Amino acid sequence: QVQLVESGGGLVQSGGSLRLSCAASVRTFSSYAMGWFRQAPGKERKFVAAIGWSSWSGGRTNYADSVKGRFTISRDNAKNTVYLQMNSLKPEDTAVYYCASNWDNGRVGVNAPDYQYWGQGTQVTVFS
Repeated sequence: QVQLVESGGGLVQSGGSLRLSCAASVRTFSSYAMGWFRQAPGKERKFVAAIGWSSWSGGRTNYADSVKGRFTISRDNAKNTVYLQMNSLKPEDTAVYYCASNWDNGRVGVNAPDYQYWGQGTQVTVFS
């Protein structure tokens, strides 16, 4: 069982930055692929970014086209934490952001069913 706890959400003006964190309670954190998804009110949950670390994935990252060049995913395996640095935020980035994890078998998934474990989410609101 993997427990994930997100933090770092908040209210920010358009063009601003936020860094989300997700702490995982698991003994072998480096063996898990980690992802970020977001869900706006009335809309489906969408992929944002993901990062692997195993010998199969080689630390590969994936990003949604809508966040490429603005968001950066990273991980600190010593702290069992994955981060999402969000720059140049736009009102359309407003959503609840969820952290997700799954055993890293080389496939750094971009779909919600690729992940078994989920956090409770953290709200990000960008105002213009």
